[in-house]
Amino acid sequence: MKTVQIDGKLDLHQREVPTPEPGEGQVRIRVEYVGICGSDLHYYFEGANGAFVVEEPLAPGHELSGRVDLDPSGRYAPGTPVTVHPAGFGTPEPGIEDEPHLWPGGSYLGSASTHPHTQGAMSEFLVVEQDTVRELPADLPLDLAALAEPLAVSLHGVTRAGDVRGAKVLVSGAGPIGLLAAAAAKARGAAEVTVVDLLPEPLARATAIGADHVLRIGVDEIPTGFDVVFECSGAAPAVSSAFVAARKRGTVVQIGMMADEPRPINLAPAISKELTLLGVFRFKDEIDEAVRILSTTPELRAVITHVIDANQAQEAFDTARDSSVSGKVLVATWPSA
Repeated sequence: MKTVQIDGKLDLHQREVPTPEPGEGQVRIRVEYVGICGSDLHYYFEGANGAFVVEEPLAPGHELSGRVDLDPSGRYAPGTPVTVHPAGFGTPEPGIEDEPHLWPGGSYLGSASTHPHTQGAMSEFLVVEQDTVRELPADLPLDLAALAEPLAVSLHGVTRAGDVRGAKVLVSGAGPIGLLAAAAAKARGAAEVTVVDLLPEPLARATAIGADHVLRIGVDEIPTGFDVVFECSGAAPAVSSAFVAARKRGTVVQIGMMADEPRPINLAPAISKELTLLGVFRFKDEIDEAVRILSTTPELRAVITHVIDANQAQEAFDTARDSSVSGKVLVATWPSA
């Protein structure tokens, strides 16, 4: 089968590798679409995602949709449309028994955090554990279904914030995760969602997916008094600004990933306002809710700006890096013969 692999910084190859065979309790999927995530960009452009360094060929991609190719158990018929929960959970620890996404020793599709690396979905076929498979509604297009994983991450951010019904919400950063965080907050009942970004193009996409207000940083005055702020850019100045934007006793949810190194952040507003700051790491089980939202919210297609053939994978990565021209970039894998 064909696959795309990252060997290191700016080192991308298309290769032929053996087609994997599913074992007991596993399912083989013919992949159709793979979304490029921020972690995939780090692996390609930097050769590492934080502390996780590419040390062997790594197929990227954990945002996927496709169709069942082979299920030895017979549970899923060939051709069944599916997406996948990309996590393999590790070992429970005291205090987080009910939070499997935080258990140590886990894995994630397309990740260099394990040795050998956990291969991702940017291949013709992918073998996964049966309990990670999620059957899709027949009327949900497979390209839109590839947003299930990033939408689940955003929904987990809203889960961390608590009940947002009737809340005044600010989303900082209108990249794909920010756009989906805005959609997640609206789906969970937020009364008003404002999205801010440095660039006009991502803000236009925020309007298309239903944000109530969009504001450009450095051009528009950013109001304060928000009940919940979802910080989705991962930029240190934006974290400081989130503390300013939140109301007293408000909540700031950090969804955007940051480098594992010291960064200057002004904590004074967080202290004087007695803010609650919450971290978000991947997600638990929100992918099922994500599939339901995608099946009833076709306007979320505006998050997807490019679908690029796997034979032009390097072009796809270059495009995904430029947020002025792209939102979510999907790689369309090789069609069946």
